[in-house]
Amino acid sequence: MEQQRPYLTTTQAAERSGLSPSYMTLLLRQGKLEGFQVVRDWLIYTDSLEAFLATTRKPGPKGPRTKA
Repeated sequence: MEQQRPYLTTTQAAERSGLSPSYMTLLLRQGKLEGFQVVRDWLIYTDSLEAFLATTRKPGPKGPRTKA
């Protein structure tokens, strides 16, 4: 018998990670997070989210660019 993996909604995962729900969806579509889609909503496996958050990521821009 196969055990079911725990999962979170994109909103719950966004709150836990500090990232936006739309970015969570992008990561799912790119295959960087594991999860599944139910109708229009995505669900993210908790272990996949924890593994993604444990990796080092390149920081993004730190605000508006100034014109030189």
